[in-house]
Amino acid sequence: MKLSITNLTKTYKNGVKAIDNLNLEIGTGMFGLLGPNGAGKSTLMRTIATLQSPDSGSIQFGEINVLKDKMALRKVLGYLPQSFGVYPKMSAEALLDYFATLKGVKSKTDRETLVKEVLEITNLYEVRKKEVAGYSGGMKQRFGIAQLLLNNPKLIIVDEPTAGLDPAERHRFLNVLREVGTNCSVIFSTHIVDDVKELCNEMAILNGGRILQHTTPTEATEAIKGKIWTRIIERDELESMEATFNVLSSNYNQDNTLNIRVYADEQPAPEFRTVAPQLDDVYFIALKSDTEVTA
Repeated sequence: MKLSITNLTKTYKNGVKAIDNLNLEIGTGMFGLLGPNGAGKSTLMRTIATLQSPDSGSIQFGEINVLKDKMALRKVLGYLPQSFGVYPKMSAEALLDYFATLKGVKSKTDRETLVKEVLEITNLYEVRKKEVAGYSGGMKQRFGIAQLLLNNPKLIIVDEPTAGLDPAERHRFLNVLREVGTNCSVIFSTHIVDDVKELCNEMAILNGGRILQHTTPTEATEAIKGKIWTRIIERDELESMEATFNVLSSNYNQDNTLNIRVYADEQPAPEFRTVAPQLDDVYFIALKSDTEVTA
């Protein structure tokens, strides 16, 4: 099933235009929505999930007119927000059984089978008797995936799910999400470029409520091949480099020098050497271009 968003706009009472005439199509598989904090990602996710209404525009998921038939969308939706709030003092098993009841699974046997299945998918079966309130951040995120799988969703929305997770928890969470995202549409909203690079077969860069680029990670990096250059500089040279070249990023070396990455069609100066492009470069190019256009 395909998600089609057409001419979507949302402006808050304080005048902030969170979604600006946005158009986007998302098919089956993992779709990465990449953008900085405040880009409008969460507003877009909440709007698709029918938790708030836009000022104008339309959203279609398969045969469902999302804005006119919110309940039809909710029946096939799995949504994992940025934060859950406070969990009651219940075990994962008991809490999932309760959620399954709320979602209309009346048979106790069916609920037991379903709960066992989602706990195994999310690698939480061994800690099913433990209170969710005592779970680590990564375990809570995986529990979030478990609860949204209870209604066999066709559309899954996860909003900034790896923020605050340590590397091991992040890796486990991404593996779970990769497994569940093979047969449905998954929108993965994040400001972490590596999450999109590791997980998504398609992506869009969002800023100021607008889609700056809609592509695939492979196509995006291929498009700037031979245009990313690097050199090592002293720290006090950075300002002059930024004034002279299109510096995308800078990283410290162990000796406190900086390694800068520059975007240019041709070698900027003899000291620069070309390097393989990364998805981070694509992201920074899009954001810098947008800043220059809107400045």
